[in-house]
Amino acid sequence: MKNTIFNYVKQIIPKISKTELTALRSGTTSIDRQIFKGTVQLPNKLPNTFDKTNLFNHKIDDLLKLHGNCKVYPNPHFQEIIDYIRFNKFFSFIIDEKYGGANLSVKDQSSLLTKITSKNPALGVTIMVPNSLGPGELLAHYGTENQKNKYLPGLSDGTFIPCFGLTGPNNGSDAAGEIDQGVLELINGKKYIKTCLNKRYITLAPVSNLIGIAFDLKDPDNILETGSEGITVALIESNHPGLIKRTHHNPLDVGFPNGTLKGEIYIDVDQIIGGEKNAGNGWKMLMECLAAGRAVSLPATALASSKVSCYGIFNYAKHRKQFNIPLIKMEGVNQKIIDIFYNTWLIQSSVHFTNSLLDSGEKPAVLSAVMKQQTTDRAREILNHAMDIHAGSGICLGYSNFLEKFYKSAPVGITVEGSNTLTKNLIIFGQGLNKSHPHIFPVFEAILENNIDKFYKNFKLILSHSIKLYAKSFCPIYSKLQKQTIDFACLSNFVALKGGAIKQQQYLSGDMADIFSNLYLAYSVKWYHQHFGISEKLTDYCINRLLDENSIKFNRVINDSPFKLLLLHLKKKPNLESYNDKHLILNEINNNTNIINTIKQDVYTKNTILEDLETLNTLDKNSHEYKSLYQKVINVTEYLNL
Repeated sequence: MKNTIFNYVKQIIPKISKTELTALRSGTTSIDRQIFKGTVQLPNKLPNTFDKTNLFNHKIDDLLKLHGNCKVYPNPHFQEIIDYIRFNKFFSFIIDEKYGGANLSVKDQSSLLTKITSKNPALGVTIMVPNSLGPGELLAHYGTENQKNKYLPGLSDGTFIPCFGLTGPNNGSDAAGEIDQGVLELINGKKYIKTCLNKRYITLAPVSNLIGIAFDLKDPDNILETGSEGITVALIESNHPGLIKRTHHNPLDVGFPNGTLKGEIYIDVDQIIGGEKNAGNGWKMLMECLAAGRAVSLPATALASSKVSCYGIFNYAKHRKQFNIPLIKMEGVNQKIIDIFYNTWLIQSSVHFTNSLLDSGEKPAVLSAVMKQQTTDRAREILNHAMDIHAGSGICLGYSNFLEKFYKSAPVGITVEGSNTLTKNLIIFGQGLNKSHPHIFPVFEAILENNIDKFYKNFKLILSHSIKLYAKSFCPIYSKLQKQTIDFACLSNFVALKGGAIKQQQYLSGDMADIFSNLYLAYSVKWYHQHFGISEKLTDYCINRLLDENSIKFNRVINDSPFKLLLLHLKKKPNLESYNDKHLILNEINNNTNIINTIKQDVYTKNTILEDLETLNTLDKNSHEYKSLYQKVINVTEYLNL
């Protein structure tokens, strides 16, 4: 019996590559595992972190005052901009103080990046990348003492400007796919790696002087004494013989440095981050560090664009008149405003919650993918609604257009760190099921080890877990959020029976990813309210709307399931939002000033159109001052004809 079950499961489990297996073994699980268990216990308190934002806030204000309206690159004044960033230690957020770094908490780092990006997305990206996945973090975690002492102080004080080369023409979202190869050779008794670089989409590449590169190391002559073949990461400097940095890209004219790394070069084995023992260990290193880019930096930029869009459009709609009434009194406009606040609140809550998890020591690989995909996709939806409301002012360049720079930048966040389409349809549920489920990965490991006893022990745990969840799914005593969490965990166990077919059935995995992501967002909103208590009505609205959206996807998954009859009790009729519900939540947004004041946090408004809109709120609408400023706000910049 044991052998029969073992052999059957062995046939249906997905085939997982070495790099996928490494990803599954990297990072931690937290709330994601609890969701797959069917029961979630939110943290009761915030992690203790010392607020260091004041150390940088005045420097940020000066940076944005000087360079807030210009591109970073290409720009004839680029050196002036980059020197300010370097000398004021904006590249040192994640570096330990003993190397001269700021060593900020995740919360502080996210807050500062949000503020910078709220004024200038190009500056945000330029500062974000060195404080995300790259040489600094890799050195801090894996570098030799010599490497740390040589490079980390220079990264802290701006002597070194870093970049990291991973992607190329043949490896994009599949970053470990057809990556550049490096071949180990023995030259005059010393070990070198010969590699032909062809990297693209490398942020800061045109201006960097410390370059991390990833390649697939081959050792045909068995020269390695420690380490192994496989993905390897190494450090070189910009004057490295053979390195070519002659060209740059122009990502939608957003204005940040991005370019190429090319050339046939030889790398000393000692230049591998961590030394020879880390040869072949690069993918594990990258996976363990990826949480910063996916879970912190990109969500911070999405939060910045969402906050500016929400804050600006809300104030604009209160004053801009059409048909002799303010836009905010038009129900068609209000629907978009409600959607903007809804998605902004989800992004804001999940950013705060995830930052709290990271500051408590978690490295949640699956949740970082959720955050990247959900925040950047929802930020684009916010921008689309905001552009519709801002209308002509939103499509013409000039002082009064506070959306254009974010609108152009939105596809960048959605594309980098893995396309959102692939992240949603392949990683969030597919990897989540294998990594975050409490029992599936131990079963998979037992099969890899051909250990029938270990397999059967964990198989019985899955069976017991599934039966208990199925029984609980009939129980009506739980809250709506608790009940849907149980239902998702129960449904996941049935979906898991498809095994490796899930990889191909991406309609299914995409819907399951959306359900899982919405549950995480719902718990984020609940946690945020528990700690900050801004608006109970908005909290309930957001959670209920997420769960109602999930009901549609639940029904679709169940209708397509071979176990449909067993799962019919999980189908729910979605609650349709009434017109009165819309009026109630809009009244809460209008009357509870804590909501808009919270959204304004970390938004730079000084000497911007946003500040003018704020000022309109304080003036008598019949006064000359109001009428004059109103005309300035609705003005569209005019340029002389050629």
